[in-house]
Amino acid sequence: MTLIPTGQHAQAKTAHHPGGYMPHHGHANASVTTAFTLPGFRIVKNVGVVRGIIVRSRSVVGNFAASIQSLFGGNITIYSQLCERAREDAFNQMVMHASELGANAIIGARYDATEVMAGITEVLAYGTAVIVEPETAGS
Repeated sequence: MTLIPTGQHAQAKTAHHPGGYMPHHGHANASVTTAFTLPGFRIVKNVGVVRGIIVRSRSVVGNFAASIQSLFGGNITIYSQLCERAREDAFNQMVMHASELGANAIIGARYDATEVMAGITEVLAYGTAVIVEPETAGS
């Protein structure tokens, strides 16, 4: 299992990403769980609640393309892609927030979405940042 990078290692990488947050495509997902335990690891410290918040809207052109797609029924891919990008960005911000606090894992991860106003949606990713270490045979 790859845990979330912490300390200077994580901060050095974030300096090169717009907004100060580094994407964690794939490798950190193993250390983020909706469960409240990580099999094979023990929680040694609860660091606290972490979150990532993204507010997105679709452009006029995107809304027009989606309305054309909706005429044919089925999945409206333009909106699906927008939602997936928003979730991924919120997730990455949550992971970086945990890293900045010195945590190397997140338990109890959840998503929430709220329509702020017509066509503008907030996506929130949140969880509990923890420090974990591998379990030993005697623990």
